[in-house]
Amino acid sequence: MTVTELLDRAHALGSDPRNTNFAGGNASAKGVERDPVTGGDVELMWVKGSGGDLGTLSAEGLAVLRLDRLRAMVDGYPGVEREDEMVAAFDFCLHGKGGAAPSIDTAMHGLVDAAHVDHLHPDSGIAIATAQDGPELTARIFGDRVLWVPWRRPGFQLGLDIAALQAANPQAIGCVLGGHGITAWGETSQECQANSLEIIRTAARYIEEHGRPEPFGPVIHEPLDEAARRERAAALFPLVRGLCSTDSRQVGHYTDSPEVLDFLSRAEHPRLAALGTSCPDHFLRTKVAPLVVDLPPEASLEEVTERLRVLHTAYREEYAAYYERHAVDTSPAMRGADPAIVLVPGVGMFSFGKDKQTARVAGEFYVNAINVMRGAEAVSVYAPIPESEKFRIEYWELEEAKLRRLPKPKPLAGRVALVTGGGSGIGAATARRLAAEGACVVVADRDLGSAEKVAAELGARAHRPSDVAVAAAVDVTSEEQVVEAVRQAVLAFGGLDLVVNNAGLSLSRALLETTLDDWNLQHDVMARGSFLVSREAARVLLLQEMGGDIVYISSKNAVFAGPNNVAYGAAKADQAHQVRLLAAELGAHGVRVNGVNPDGVVRGSGIFASGWGANRAAVYGVEEEKLGEFYAQRTLLKREVLPEHIAAAVFALTGGDLSLTTGLHIPVDAGVAAAFLR
Repeated sequence: MTVTELLDRAHALGSDPRNTNFAGGNASAKGVERDPVTGGDVELMWVKGSGGDLGTLSAEGLAVLRLDRLRAMVDGYPGVEREDEMVAAFDFCLHGKGGAAPSIDTAMHGLVDAAHVDHLHPDSGIAIATAQDGPELTARIFGDRVLWVPWRRPGFQLGLDIAALQAANPQAIGCVLGGHGITAWGETSQECQANSLEIIRTAARYIEEHGRPEPFGPVIHEPLDEAARRERAAALFPLVRGLCSTDSRQVGHYTDSPEVLDFLSRAEHPRLAALGTSCPDHFLRTKVAPLVVDLPPEASLEEVTERLRVLHTAYREEYAAYYERHAVDTSPAMRGADPAIVLVPGVGMFSFGKDKQTARVAGEFYVNAINVMRGAEAVSVYAPIPESEKFRIEYWELEEAKLRRLPKPKPLAGRVALVTGGGSGIGAATARRLAAEGACVVVADRDLGSAEKVAAELGARAHRPSDVAVAAAVDVTSEEQVVEAVRQAVLAFGGLDLVVNNAGLSLSRALLETTLDDWNLQHDVMARGSFLVSREAARVLLLQEMGGDIVYISSKNAVFAGPNNVAYGAAKADQAHQVRLLAAELGAHGVRVNGVNPDGVVRGSGIFASGWGANRAAVYGVEEEKLGEFYAQRTLLKREVLPEHIAAAVFALTGGDLSLTTGLHIPVDAGVAAAFLR
């Protein structure tokens, strides 16, 4: 019952962004269970483990500790200078297998004398916590029901501080942690949740009723209208992503919410942005401060582009100087000097991370930071913790240890793929494989419903499915639709890294039965369509300056002359030579262009299902349902080629092992001697 109540409370609090941010804060519950060794009672604490998220917390995400051992650590506490050692000691307090790794906040929960404890990062609470006169505001708003705790880095000493304050003030329901957040407690789970919400809502109500109406100052920049800012965002995003990937490849997220646009329209935004965020969870994801473009929305694209390059260089220099100002011999190495947040007045915010979820959450955290600044400035002056303290959090060995526990990135992590014809057959199998290997995928198809179905499947296990895949409607014969599909990819993930030209169709006709419309249709879809997709993708790849891959799904018919196949074979030959031409042209930019030549992919194929299978079966004199077997028997390996085999070849070309290969065609046909490449 104790664990169930804890999870219910965690989900209720964590599902509302007004209460805490993603993966921010923690909750605990204490109870008594039977000790399986002694048979006697043992007092335990269940608390959210390191790195978990309250809104989606499961029992497996809880750390389980013996309270007698945890509290016994007080007697051996060596002092604040060595308190990091206490985290390692938590492992010796675990009960049984212990569950998740205990977080740095474990001491706070264990030492506070209450059955249930919440530690949260609500915008309203952090606004009070970061106000210049936070102690006075706390007393004015809450009286003696909520106490002020001066800033202290999370750890054992903070737990001792809060426990002592609670013991001396039995009337208190919680506290405001300077520069950080809030903590609340209660003897029942319901009481603890009610106390948490009382602190959050009372702070929010006070700010609303007593705050200045325009804490960010007057409007100096009106945002661009939606169409214009989206157009500008799509034009800038690949450049910004490339700059912010100087040290390591990043995925991007674009935000033009009212909070962001209003903040960037106001006179005080440069001053406040320069102060950076305060809550430890914020700047661990947003870095110490954002990069802010200091040009008005009406500045030309060329002006903004040039200014971004200059500001990025300056940001890297200042970040390196920040590291040097505060690093000591035991500090972890600098993780990278690129910004995680880029703010462009009139346009919005670009946020970055190792994957889409990390990038999106970084943006959400900066929106939290904006809300905090607004609240603090409304009732006081925003005064975050000192830069030296921010550094101590960002380059904390305990945070470094958390990073070391993360699983090794998948081969395509941080890469953005666009697959045409992704709604079925080879395209769907390729989208699945690329996503499985860590890529973000844009599933592009003329049939939007099919594309959406595949995209939803790829994101089924994600906290937010669009963090993994999105669908785009595109007829590759239309220049306008191709441009729009690439634009959607850029706005969804920040750019492109890997493009698979897979869209195709075939009409099996003898020469004299092949109409001009038959010829044009197949060349429009495959030759013209591949050209359009490659050209628009190349605009993004070259702007990013991060290299990339273009893969053509061609055919064994590009080199093998079969009967009744003139239009299809000629279109595939066109695609095959595009591979060679583009490999020669784009190689200087680090873009590799390769092809895959399948044959006889019947199962799951949209082409075969649309009539091509029946026609080819008639040509070869076999039953249509046995066409796959027929194709297999004519090969050297006597094996049927499946969509997954083509997807595997695409991954082989793009996964890293063939990083110096370009202009290559890989046959995936189970061995058709007549189609051997010469």
